[in-house]
Amino acid sequence: MSEENNIVLASKDPDLGQIKIAPEVVEVIIGIAASQVDGVYSMRGSIANSFSKLFGRQDRKQGVKLAAAQSELTVDVNVFLNYGVSVPKVGAVIQEKVAQQVLFMTGLKLASVDVHVQGIIPEKQEATVDPNNIFGEEKEETN
Repeated sequence: MSEENNIVLASKDPDLGQIKIAPEVVEVIIGIAASQVDGVYSMRGSIANSFSKLFGRQDRKQGVKLAAAQSELTVDVNVFLNYGVSVPKVGAVIQEKVAQQVLFMTGLKLASVDVHVQGIIPEKQEATVDPNNIFGEEKEETN
């Protein structure tokens, strides 16, 4: 990415120089913060992200799109949630945690954090197999 797209952070001492951060770094911060919220199953990614995952590479900015317009930063976060969670509550926690982590780690205030719920993932029910009764031939005795 070219240096022109970097975000210049406010420096306490301008005589020392500038602090520049690549937008991808902010996207990674957002992706990690959002994925750690309880109720988030996963972040939504592209086909390229899916191929990268197959080859063992994890894309931490998956499902995050950062945009800058007129010195305001906005972010879109695309997530899949676990079945049974309160969508408004989890969405609000994502917004809060993302804004908080970006402010803490970079000093940048986000103008908006838009959460897009792409789907709900049902719970996986694990089949329990009794090793002594693999084929289900023995019936349980009731008293």
